[in-house]
Amino acid sequence: MKKPAPAKRLRLKRVYEPAAADDGVRVLVDRLWPRGLTKKKAAVDHWIKDVAPSPELRKWFGHDPDRWVEFKRRYKDELRQHKDLLADMRKLNKERTVTLLFGARDDEHNDAVVLREVLARGARAID
Repeated sequence: MKKPAPAKRLRLKRVYEPAAADDGVRVLVDRLWPRGLTKKKAAVDHWIKDVAPSPELRKWFGHDPDRWVEFKRRYKDELRQHKDLLADMRKLNKERTVTLLFGARDDEHNDAVVLREVLARGARAID
């Protein structure tokens, strides 16, 4: 079984916030590039769009908090198809602090929150 990522070194941050030295490796986990940001200003080290929710799920959710519980369930189902990417992200996090970057305005109801939970809990979070 894959070990969980060290939660204290797995952070979340809105991509529109300025980069900081303690961000470690900055990983954009949205499928779409954030509007109005240049690559330089975003300071993204890795863009892993394949780990983001499918376009259909993203559109269905629409950041509606009333759909949050169902979104989490469906997104975790999708993540089962990307266990290799999750393993790579866990490995990176064992070595360094990783900041998962997202574009959503809602800090509590977005895909990065679910992804952090899955990475922090290990493979058992989606098995």
